[in-house]
Amino acid sequence: MEIVFLDHAWSRDVTKVGGKGAGLGRLAGGFAVPPAFNLTVDAFNRWGDCRHNSPDPPDDMMQAVAAAYATLGTLCDTDDPDVAVRSSAVDEDGSDNSFAGQHDTFLNVKGEDAVARAIVRCWSSLDGDVAMDYRRQSGLAVDNAVMAVVVQQMVPADIAGVAFSANPISGDLGQVVINSSWGLGESIVSGTVTPDMYTIKKSDTILVSAQIANKAKMTISKGDGTEEVTVPRIMRKQPSMSDEQALDVARLTASLEKAEGHPVDIEWAFFKDKLYLLQCRPITTLG
Repeated sequence: MEIVFLDHAWSRDVTKVGGKGAGLGRLAGGFAVPPAFNLTVDAFNRWGDCRHNSPDPPDDMMQAVAAAYATLGTLCDTDDPDVAVRSSAVDEDGSDNSFAGQHDTFLNVKGEDAVARAIVRCWSSLDGDVAMDYRRQSGLAVDNAVMAVVVQQMVPADIAGVAFSANPISGDLGQVVINSSWGLGESIVSGTVTPDMYTIKKSDTILVSAQIANKAKMTISKGDGTEEVTVPRIMRKQPSMSDEQALDVARLTASLEKAEGHPVDIEWAFFKDKLYLLQCRPITTLG
């Protein structure tokens, strides 16, 4: 089975849809996860070799992706949804290894042809030097590596960031630590902005500290992609979210830790005051 939506049993199986896809599949029923479908390892095994030969996906793959994209559009109530196309290697986002930044992600992709080509580009990143070096250093398979891909409705975030259900610096299991900035979370993930940092006591959801940074850059959706722009001067030293929003993110993070049974690292976004869960993975290292 090459393509499955998040409500399918395969979307909870890391061997079928990779760590990222399986994490979303497990949590979609109970949390505000944007609609998505997964290209499974079966899709990679059937069509993945095209990444070596041509940027144009095979015709039968184009047809399958077009059908899934149309269904996603129905779920999103639009004919041509903007989507994020994210790699999801089978040994990615596990408790021992995290491939954060090693494989490609494409944001704000629109149209069935563009989505299919972005999927092939994700598959191609499996062969990149950085990803291969990481595999060798981690003792993971190099020759027979496979990849799934997640295609998920794009959230045009007003505010976004990451959060940890344990303090990643001190190792304190009783604290939630949140990094937050304007626009899409890509500026935080890629390290081009110093984000605001909120620390919350987990047991009673009390704000311990809020360190507000000078946020000079932000990533926004533009055209068929994204663009990093300068933050208006008046906004740079303003808190990117209210204390109550920070507490909402902390509650979400703590709930996800309870649901998953271990400390988690999440990506989240606010759009029009609604909080969305974009990714959830185990914390692989603690201070």
